[in-house]
Amino acid sequence: MVKEMKIPSPGESITEVEIASWMVEDGEYVEVDQPIAEIDSDKATLELNAEFAGTIKLIAEEGDAVEVGSVVCSIDTSAEAPEKEPEAAEAEAPKEEVKKETPKAQESNPKIEDDSNVKATPLAKEMMKDNKVSSSSLTGSGANGRITRSDVEAYITGGVDASQVMQGWGGTRDADRKKMSMLRRKVAQRLVAVKQETAMLTTFNEIDMSFVMDLRKKYKEAFREKHGVNLGFMSFFTKACTEALRLYPAVNGMIDGEEIIYHDYADIGIAVSSPKGLMVPVVRNAEQMSLAEIEGDIKRLAIKARDGKLSIDEMTGGTFTITNGGVFGSMMSTPIINPPQSAILGMHNIVERPIAVNGEVVIRPVMYIALSYDHRIIDGKESVSFLYKVKEMIENPMKLMFGAKEPEEVLLGL
Repeated sequence: MVKEMKIPSPGESITEVEIASWMVEDGEYVEVDQPIAEIDSDKATLELNAEFAGTIKLIAEEGDAVEVGSVVCSIDTSAEAPEKEPEAAEAEAPKEEVKKETPKAQESNPKIEDDSNVKATPLAKEMMKDNKVSSSSLTGSGANGRITRSDVEAYITGGVDASQVMQGWGGTRDADRKKMSMLRRKVAQRLVAVKQETAMLTTFNEIDMSFVMDLRKKYKEAFREKHGVNLGFMSFFTKACTEALRLYPAVNGMIDGEEIIYHDYADIGIAVSSPKGLMVPVVRNAEQMSLAEIEGDIKRLAIKARDGKLSIDEMTGGTFTITNGGVFGSMMSTPIINPPQSAILGMHNIVERPIAVNGEVVIRPVMYIALSYDHRIIDGKESVSFLYKVKEMIENPMKLMFGAKEPEEVLLGL
């Protein structure tokens, strides 16, 4: 019997998606719940799983925009499953060959194997060919070890020495034109809308990071042993922001028509880099979380972003965003507000700089921070005060425990 498969609704208000890539080939036998396609919506990239077992017939093509509920493929459930082939011994051979050192003269111009018969999705094969990546360098994460687009992207962006993968670039006058994904198109529209529809300004400050760095150095091993996560800078900044947001609620608000919504909670969006681009998953109720809980949630969301497993719910509903361009070496930037939020904090790299301390010039690790905000609901005084409060709490981490106050002030009830 032939069963039709329709595009399910990825989320509320989404009426159309795009077939980003098929992870199986026409006529291939698929199992129940096997990932068969990646679909792009204007909010996230999701996997489409087979609802039945059988031989698949592809109806929609890669790059097609289809409405939710449309039929994109059919599965013949009467087809018999093919016998599973035993793993060939020679499949291990390429991996062993990689371990053998080759002369330096050959490393810059490696021989790329013929991957025409390798188990990979059509898009993954095309990417491997375009980037001259050998299948022996990849581990497939798809069904039955099939190499997917995400596997190739992760390998290319994973810090691999380009000289070991590619034969060089340039030397031609070729140009490649590719259609923007639905997600990228939506991001582009929103970024332009923010510049046009908000009165966005940015204020800056600098932070002496020596106190937090000394704290991390002293307790990082004990912290990891007790909580199972590393102690990073992001948890300190997230906690500092939640306390500053309590003091300056307009920074945590948003405009809805002619009204301002003030949130009595802090859902912090954390910008993370993924093979598909910048994602902003949300840490819910960060104001109630400990540093360890924040680090654990950020790690969980970052792994899901890297693997393309983030759900739409995990990327919507934030009240404030933090982005860290410092991990890429940024000295200073003016981050763009993530609508409908009204503010975003930008972190940057830490560099040893001369600063004045008690009338003397000393060398300290300094980070520049930036707050971009919507001037329609956040005044200059609030924005500057918010950023200065974050600076105070990072330079004196004890204030994170005592609610932005000195311990003596808490003791005296001030």
